[in-house]
Amino acid sequence: MGDLLTVHAANQPDKPAVIDDRTGGDVRRLTFAELEARANRLVHVLVDLGVGPGDKVVWCGQNSTGIVEMVQAARKIGATAVPLNYRLSDEEAAYVVDHCDATTVYVDAEYAALFERIRAEIPKVTNVVVFDGAAPDGMIAIDALVDAASPEVWDRPEIDEGGATMIYTSGTTGKPKGAFRRNPADPRQGAALLAHIGYRPDDIYLTTGPLYHSGPGGFMATAIAMGQTVVLQRKFDPQDWLRLLETYKATSTFSAPTPIRMICNLPDDVKAKYDTSSMRVMIANAAPWSFALKQQYLADFPAESLFEIYGSTELGVNTVLRPEDQLRKPGSCGKEAPMVEIRLYDELGNIVEGTGPDATGEVYVRSAAVFADYYKQHDKFEEDHRDGFQTVGDIAYRDDEGFIYICDRKKDMIISGGMNIYPAEIEAALEGHPDIYEAAVFGIPSDDWGEIVHAVVVKRAGSDLDEIGVKEFAREHLASYKIPRSISWLDELPKTGSGKILKRELRQPFWAGRSSNV
Repeated sequence: MGDLLTVHAANQPDKPAVIDDRTGGDVRRLTFAELEARANRLVHVLVDLGVGPGDKVVWCGQNSTGIVEMVQAARKIGATAVPLNYRLSDEEAAYVVDHCDATTVYVDAEYAALFERIRAEIPKVTNVVVFDGAAPDGMIAIDALVDAASPEVWDRPEIDEGGATMIYTSGTTGKPKGAFRRNPADPRQGAALLAHIGYRPDDIYLTTGPLYHSGPGGFMATAIAMGQTVVLQRKFDPQDWLRLLETYKATSTFSAPTPIRMICNLPDDVKAKYDTSSMRVMIANAAPWSFALKQQYLADFPAESLFEIYGSTELGVNTVLRPEDQLRKPGSCGKEAPMVEIRLYDELGNIVEGTGPDATGEVYVRSAAVFADYYKQHDKFEEDHRDGFQTVGDIAYRDDEGFIYICDRKKDMIISGGMNIYPAEIEAALEGHPDIYEAAVFGIPSDDWGEIVHAVVVKRAGSDLDEIGVKEFAREHLASYKIPRSISWLDELPKTGSGKILKRELRQPFWAGRSSNV
């Protein structure tokens, strides 16, 4: 069949492939024929700069047509694309670029200064190419080079490399790891998942979050592969997201809980200005959506649109909870996705056969979508491997219908007085309080109990909720040993760019000088 972008460019050359609609009226559009030509031009420029199959290319920038072109070009070359979170500190960015052994960096002009500052820390990089603007001294302005390059398909040498991606994990508990994934995975599995969810070639995908994150970026790439139109929001803003949804009649997206919480908490008179009825497939993922947030979403969007998936950068999509089960199975992430096998192992390494909350085990997954390795950290890959199955450390149980419930990450589990306590359950309960915007729960040291439950709470604006009120509410919904023993307050929880709460930062003051997996 050949390259899918090339096929779509031939079959539907004038269909919009990418719409980069920025506030202030700056709208950039590429048809499939134009995206194919731009990607091919970029391929020729990168090859002339020495990029070949298997080479690592770091890309960095907010959502834009330039990023989409880069993703397609790297795939056509057979290079390994390494997205870099532009929110990282200089030290963190230098670590990722150097660790992945990249020789070329492709960066939005807005973030070129980052690479000026870290240039001495990334000695393996031979070229920093800058798109969408001027390049600082020592870097290469690529826009004119791309415009002048050939739009023809590059005659790639016959090689086994089919292209790859390497996404560095969020690093919520330590140094990020490079999850290396070869392309493509089994196309039958991908097709079965898309059919199971009900995607169509005429869907319009709206980004909700940065493309450097595996979810928004992965579903964007899938949309292009299916010949759909992608609408880019350069930087997330809740009201502008609603504008884009209505303007382009978007039908699908992927979202972490944080953006949707911001959208649903807009004033009613603001939300009333926008038509949300076109949304057909909302993929909830990246971090658990609380039941309260799902109820908020369903009050503002079509009920049949809400899907939840459980997965990870390393393991791909593992389960799907369909719309008809969202309210019927609170707390569940669904059943196995097509062509995915899941096993639960207990602490002794035995397969868990029972059901219910007392039959928990660590989640191990086997499927074609599982990543290939942690780059230069194969020992960690092997550590998380068992009988052909792989884990990222989540704990779960099944109910009597086979639905899976993720309790929490193994590393986040609190052990208090010998009892295993899962913070996600407590967070979901607390977020049911009408005055709680969101909450983070973790263990803090206790001489008597080993650990006790601590909650960090973000109140809704204007609320006078106090610690007594939180504990009284928790007592109505949780067993006594799960009730937070102490509470602190923040205006905003620290998060990664993908919306995951940085519990490491929240824990650290409590565990300073003591032993804990912070």
